[in-house]
Amino acid sequence: MKITICGSIAFQDEVLSVKEKLEKLGHEVKVWPLKLEDGKGQLISAKEYYKIRKIAADDEKWVWDRKAEAVLKHFDKVSWSDAILVANYDKNNVNGYIGGNTLMEIGLAFFLKKKIYLLNEIPELPYKEEILGVRPIVLGGDLSKITN
Repeated sequence: MKITICGSIAFQDEVLSVKEKLEKLGHEVKVWPLKLEDGKGQLISAKEYYKIRKIAADDEKWVWDRKAEAVLKHFDKVSWSDAILVANYDKNNVNGYIGGNTLMEIGLAFFLKKKIYLLNEIPELPYKEEILGVRPIVLGGDLSKITN
């Protein structure tokens, strides 16, 4: 199965581990880019970009240009895939955190009629109803529950 992993860049280490496990199970897996260009054309890690973005001004053009590029590239990966796997770990005092970007990717996957898997339980967030409404398959951490 072709799977795109969605989730916060804060979960990069966990996501790369899940990617490896899925590949061992025979799946083809895509994640967000691990490096991107900064405002000077130099490659920086996605984690470094994430830190910069969190404190960037609204008019810091290169930061938001990269964000737009990343959103579109990840949408392409969602479109390519048979399913998405939402890597929802604990963040910001929320068990199974799903942020705004990931919510958009879930919505796209739902629109494109892709399977939607959540690695962990649905979080208690103001948009829990929207997540419930797309009828995700909650894996409870068990990747073997992913089926064609």
